[in-house]
Amino acid sequence: MTLAVGGGLIVAGAVVALVHAAMSSVQDSIALPPRSEAPYSEPYEGDPYEEEPYEEDPYAEESGATEPDARKDVTITACTRDPQIGGQSAKVKVVNGSSTTASYTIMMEFLDEDGAKVAEGGAGVVDLEPGGSAVKKAQGLGEVPPGTTCRISDVWRTPSD
Repeated sequence: MTLAVGGGLIVAGAVVALVHAAMSSVQDSIALPPRSEAPYSEPYEGDPYEEEPYEEDPYAEESGATEPDARKDVTITACTRDPQIGGQSAKVKVVNGSSTTASYTIMMEFLDEDGAKVAEGGAGVVDLEPGGSAVKKAQGLGEVPPGTTCRISDVWRTPSD
C-alpha cells in the first residue's frame, strides 16, 4: 500500500511539472502584439451607412409577382365577421387566367367603417391548372368591430415548376 501511495505522489509531481512547463511556453506565445505606429487621422465626414436610393426595384425579378393582371384572377365571394369571437374572414375565388399552372398568394385587408385597416389575413392556392378555380378562406388575425369590410391588398401569381 505504501508503495502505491509513493508511486502516486511521484506521478502527480511529474504531471505538475509538465503542466508548469507547458504553461510557461504558452504564456510567451499569447503575448499582445506591439501597439500600432499608424498615424492618427481625422474621423470620416459623412454617414458611412447612407445608401443611394434605387431608381428601380432591385428585387423585382425575385418578388414572385409575375404578371400585373394576377389581381383580376381573384374575387371576394363573402366577407363575414364571426359574432362569437369577433374575427373577420373573406372567401375568395381564384380562377387561373394564365396559360400555365400557377400558385397564388392572396393578401387581404380588413377595414373598419372609416376605412382604416384593423386586421390582415391571407390565403394561398397551389398548382392551379390554367382555367381552373379554387375557393379559399382568408382568415383575419385579431378581433374587428362590426361593420368591417374586406379588400384584396395584393396578389402574387407564380408559375408552378
